[in-house]
Amino acid sequence: MTRTAKEIAELIGATLEGDGSAELQNVAAPERAGARDLIYVDAAKNAERAVASSAKVAVAPQGVVLAGKTVLRAGNAKYAFAKAAAILRERVPIAIGIHATAIIAPLARVHPTASVGPYAVIGEDAHIGEFTEIGAHSVIGSGCWIGNHCRVHPRVTLYANVRIGHRVEIHSGAVVGADGFGYAHGEGRYLKFPQAGIVEIADDVEIGANATIDRGSLDDTRIAEGVKLDNLVHVGHNVQIGVHTVIAAQTGVSGSSKVGNNVICGGQVGIADHCTLEDGSIAGAQAGIPTGKTIRAGQTVWGTPAREIGKFKETYVWYARLPELAERIKALEAKVGKG
Repeated sequence: MTRTAKEIAELIGATLEGDGSAELQNVAAPERAGARDLIYVDAAKNAERAVASSAKVAVAPQGVVLAGKTVLRAGNAKYAFAKAAAILRERVPIAIGIHATAIIAPLARVHPTASVGPYAVIGEDAHIGEFTEIGAHSVIGSGCWIGNHCRVHPRVTLYANVRIGHRVEIHSGAVVGADGFGYAHGEGRYLKFPQAGIVEIADDVEIGANATIDRGSLDDTRIAEGVKLDNLVHVGHNVQIGVHTVIAAQTGVSGSSKVGNNVICGGQVGIADHCTLEDGSIAGAQAGIPTGKTIRAGQTVWGTPAREIGKFKETYVWYARLPELAERIKALEAKVGKG
């Protein structure tokens, strides 16, 4: 899609400096950009790369001088560039129309503007909303409800009765609505505890490749608006995740834990069952949060077991010095022994 620099500046709330008539068609890194690509400069140290680029227009924060370029100034340049990219880039379709090999149950309701790819399966009583795309070999279970403008990539599986809001993107291999890991022990064996709840996913959520979200046990599993889950994230049964929370790859959230609004979890964080991460908290990569622990609002934790980051750093410094301290103790013991 072709837009002028002036149009993009207005749409993303940036201040235009330079030629507003310059045409833009896509976004790119400075080294790969052509004359009609928009580039992004995050700091003055990268200004030289931008100036040398063939691109005519750049998004940049205040204080970054880009001689010879039209500049779109924004307080949060990275966010402004992302908004521009959403306008300029045309996404590759996942499916176009209803493929001849798709299997759609007689009682399924697929909107005329929706698309269903090769060998996809749409179960009974499923609802597929306006302009939603279902990729090849995906399975949408019976009773599922998917809203408008969603993108379900190939080989996604939605078990029965999953609820998906609008503008949700689910990447390949994701499984939503499988049974949670719940068992009762007695008489020397494990008996499956009922997994009778559903999964509810709100608007503007993105779910990474091969992520898994279990259905609730006696309650429901709920993912709130704007949540972003990376590849290989696992969300257990009855988990509640608040709005605009981001969770990086290989993190596991065990059953009945509650993750608040605007929480950040780094990669490979382990959250045990019945934990609470309050609003605005941050769990650093590979943090381990034990059963029932609460991370307070705004707190940053790291390590296993997870501790406030200042305490973790202090402890880690002493841990790193253990070999040195051991030698000192041995020397002192030897000295005392000689005495």
